[in-house]
Amino acid sequence: MTTLAKPQALLQLIRFDKPIGSLLLLWPTYWALWIAAGGVPDISLLLIFTLGTFLMRSAGCIVNDLADRDFDGSVKRTCQRPLVTGAVSVREARVFMLLLCLAAFALVLLTNPLTIALSFAAVALTATYPFMKRYTHWPQVVLGAAFSWGIPMAFAAQQNALPAGLWWLFAANLLWTVVFDTQYAMVDRDDDLKIGIKSTAVLFGDADRLIIGLLQLACLGCWVMAGITFDLGPWYGAGLAVAAGLFIYHQWLIRERERMACFRAFLHNNWAGLAVFAGIVLHYASTT
Repeated sequence: MTTLAKPQALLQLIRFDKPIGSLLLLWPTYWALWIAAGGVPDISLLLIFTLGTFLMRSAGCIVNDLADRDFDGSVKRTCQRPLVTGAVSVREARVFMLLLCLAAFALVLLTNPLTIALSFAAVALTATYPFMKRYTHWPQVVLGAAFSWGIPMAFAAQQNALPAGLWWLFAANLLWTVVFDTQYAMVDRDDDLKIGIKSTAVLFGDADRLIIGLLQLACLGCWVMAGITFDLGPWYGAGLAVAAGLFIYHQWLIRERERMACFRAFLHNNWAGLAVFAGIVLHYASTT
């Protein structure tokens, strides 16, 4: 391998060329930061959480690939990952993961004791999720908790408190994560059935679209409750309306359960997260 190829392989390992995971992790963190601050959050916290989100998502990708390296070669979507091809060794991956986690923890140390304490749960969820698909058909729920943990951390950092209303946001994001990661798992369902990997897509079977629809409705309901709790106004409602319309579009995309269409639905969820964030930003901009 050339000197140039190794950095490229490491960037591929952390999905640097596929920012969708970072964005889906970033939107709920931004929702929480803006609400906790009652508008624009402290610029230092915005930088800490933005960079920290990227670092932890990158570390999570490595944990996932280390856990799945014996399976990924049998899955169409993952058979060219660096740990499968040998472009990155297991030792190199572990060292890189440790460096990313240390960098993220260094950022957390710039906040407060409550946020630091919560960060240990974030690491535990990140490390646990990849192994859940061996033991339960609900690994997406663990991923949902991991993707939602930035919400209490953001409130803790901004307010040094955990108001009860944040758990409506947490629940909404957990449900939303189960929705989009089930759509993602529908891409690999045929391969997963062959090699014995568990997922909600495998569990739901032919009822997948119906259950995804019910989860989407529950997600919207939790977003509404969050809006009521934090007294968010019409702009927030407009953001939720856009998200609801996007959910309908995603149902149309997955109607035939075709692999690439399901993947498009997964990717398109980024816009739903952005719509909710835009509604929050516009609410506070209109009240100042």
